[in-house]
Amino acid sequence: METTYAGAIHRTQWPSLALRIDTQYGFFNTWNESMNSGLGVSILNQHENSTSYNFSQINFNYAYKVQLSNDWSFRPGLEVGYGLKSFAFQNLLLGDQINIGAGSINPNSVDPLLLNDKVHFIDFTAGLLFHNANTWLGISAKHLNNPNISFAANGNVPLDTFYSINAGHEFLLADYIDVQLFPYETKMLVSANYMQQGEYNRLDLVTSLMFRNLFIGATAVTNPAKNSTNSHLLTSVNIFTGVQFEGLRAGLSYDLNTSNIGRTGGIYEISLTYQFNLDIKCFGCPNYN
Repeated sequence: METTYAGAIHRTQWPSLALRIDTQYGFFNTWNESMNSGLGVSILNQHENSTSYNFSQINFNYAYKVQLSNDWSFRPGLEVGYGLKSFAFQNLLLGDQINIGAGSINPNSVDPLLLNDKVHFIDFTAGLLFHNANTWLGISAKHLNNPNISFAANGNVPLDTFYSINAGHEFLLADYIDVQLFPYETKMLVSANYMQQGEYNRLDLVTSLMFRNLFIGATAVTNPAKNSTNSHLLTSVNIFTGVQFEGLRAGLSYDLNTSNIGRTGGIYEISLTYQFNLDIKCFGCPNYN
């Protein structure tokens, strides 16, 4: 879309477990008519409470619009990011520091494993998007350069490339269902997003409705690979809702766990998005920038 967006998201995962993770994400995307291009920046921060592990990344993205026909457009895009992973290794207690005989803890270790508290890396992403006013198909590949994310001083742990294919379609329900059952203005969005990284994959199936200023929907999160005998095909169901007034949209979602992982406390997410160009309105459309 040839418009300007800004937004922020906060996500809390599994607050009832020691594995709690808090994530913050912010973005700003805009359109430059003279360049026929979209420009954007995003910031991600993720923190694991029990381990003090922290991951932060800032990304700069660019997309160019190619008009294929009166209805269809093609947008190739590139993204360059700078990532920082940190871990409080100074809080670790190694075996040779424990002096059982004296009942004391040595302040230093002679363990040969040298660990860095911080890891810095550059990250590259590329993507393609085909779309018209109501339908889209996108393909992307993250970590194309397979950055080394090892904390060991001489280690080499390349980050696997993350592949994604997503598609969606938005339509008026009245075009397919008796208008007496739904208000004429009610819109429906159906979409799917398949993700693959290494041996792991995930398929999200999404449906949502919007009438006037209210939207509500659900996402079925599936694990097609089922990497172990205990894996579940359906791992969670995400329920989301929200409201939109003028250019401001606020959303809230909650993940219902369907696996045997236990009582996790679920996953909460709250989002705020603002669209600056109010002449362009599109419920459910992807962020084309």
